[in-house]
Amino acid sequence: MNSLPISALFGILALLIILSALFSGTETGMMALNKYRLKHKVKEGHKGAIKAQKLLETPDRLLGVILLGNNFVNIFASSVATIIAMRLIGEAGIALAAGILTMVILVFSEVAPKTLAALHPERIAYPASFVLEPLLKLLSPLVWLVNFFANNFLRLFGVKVKRNNPDSHSLSREELQTLINEATGRLPKQYRTMLSGIMQLESITVEDVMIPKQDIYGIDVNQPIEEIVKRIVKSPFTRIPVYRDNLDEDILGVINLRKALPLLTKPDLSLKDLIKATRPGYFIPETTTLNIQLSHFNKHKRHMALIVDEYGNLQGLLTLEDLLEEIVGKFSTDTREKAFTRVHMHEDGSITFDASEFIRDLNKTYHFDLPTDGPKTLNGLIQEELETLPEVGTCLRVGNYTLEVIETSKHAIEKVNLNQIDPTQRFQ
Repeated sequence: MNSLPISALFGILALLIILSALFSGTETGMMALNKYRLKHKVKEGHKGAIKAQKLLETPDRLLGVILLGNNFVNIFASSVATIIAMRLIGEAGIALAAGILTMVILVFSEVAPKTLAALHPERIAYPASFVLEPLLKLLSPLVWLVNFFANNFLRLFGVKVKRNNPDSHSLSREELQTLINEATGRLPKQYRTMLSGIMQLESITVEDVMIPKQDIYGIDVNQPIEEIVKRIVKSPFTRIPVYRDNLDEDILGVINLRKALPLLTKPDLSLKDLIKATRPGYFIPETTTLNIQLSHFNKHKRHMALIVDEYGNLQGLLTLEDLLEEIVGKFSTDTREKAFTRVHMHEDGSITFDASEFIRDLNKTYHFDLPTDGPKTLNGLIQEELETLPEVGTCLRVGNYTLEVIETSKHAIEKVNLNQIDPTQRFQ
């Protein structure tokens, strides 16, 4: 080495610095690869991705060959720099050479290449995998020796080095939800909303989205046949529950307008004909989650279910359309759309709602964050907080909101004035 000219030594030093930069950039690039995008590239048959995935299956061996090469060229570069300093300045130049080389390697062989690789990991990692694969085979004895001591050292601290673990990159439901929310720009908002809706199906029960019992449009067979026919003709729904006197006590079934309308043309139409056209009601418990109910709708070939509590009392009604709206949003042609017709906006930013409105609907429509893990309506929320039926004028705070009782009836709260406390979160 001492016999080589200075120019050749500088050339070797420059080559070693470049090799160090390549090893450093490759290390960061391989570790920064998006594992799910890598799998997608592998399925597409990308050769670089296939080799990169194979190398990442044994990260200890991959890091072993990269660091082995990187440390070798860095130490070699230090030796070359020392020789150059000795020949140019003498022994006094050794310290100067060490300082200059440290700065050069730090800037050009560490920070710069690693930053580039972190920003564009695929551009670095895929081409590098073609070099790392044969290099790993060539240096496998040394790599094995290094990993043997490193892995056993980690075992002393209770760290187990596992390979080919299929669950190492699996996501929890919360992590997947965050991934969907952060997909801004790459995934349209409509699709992100739909995916979020699908994710939430297993945590939402039919009770959360049902049509309450008092809002069910039904047919009482004890009414005159003329009134029944008129109610069928005016119905905004395709399927109508049929009952006698009271929905709670005697539900005869559900009639489909496709079967009912042809019967209305009969001159001698009787109540018996209409009852024959009904289908037995399909009852489900109020605790059923939406993902399970969706499969049940498909299994039983039903589009509507009657929801009952643990005592068998009717609580509400759920249609397949209501369930699907939790995924895709409101249908523009849906005549049953739950519009907030009794909403009053005030100049101070507060809003007056009907107390029977569902909290989940308010949260979705007005971007509130009222609690949904307890009562389903504003009426229920206030009564649970106060543990009594409050008087008009009663005001309470729930989270970042104040709720003031505006109107009550004998058994329930009728109207509530809601105001947001935090001024940075305005109503939308």
